[in-house]
Amino acid sequence: MASFFDSFTSQEIARISARGRRVTLPQGWSPIWEDTPADKAYILLEGTVSVRRDGTEIAQLGPGDIVGEAAIVGHTLRTASIVALTPLVAIHFTDADVNALLTELPSFREKVTAVVESRVTGPAS
Repeated sequence: MASFFDSFTSQEIARISARGRRVTLPQGWSPIWEDTPADKAYILLEGTVSVRRDGTEIAQLGPGDIVGEAAIVGHTLRTASIVALTPLVAIHFTDADVNALLTELPSFREKVTAVVESRVTGPAS
């Protein structure tokens, strides 16, 4: 499975990681709620989350995936909730952290834009 970090150099990974804060979240916890402001994002290091829209699971994401970025990039309310299916280890970013990385690191902006576009259009058929 591809990781969000795959296309970055080790220096870029260190820079991205240093901008955030490593957190451990319990199973069942919901760090992101649908229809709320875009104030944070996470890169999952360990564990699995359920992505839910109107209470219905639309995807599961795991290690190497980023969550919460689309609403920050699009300046919109959340379009889905995230629920931890297992205990999680993740890097937590505030919206200010994400916006700073988007400005300072062109490769981060390109990767986040690609992820957002893939989720809006859905998987290629």
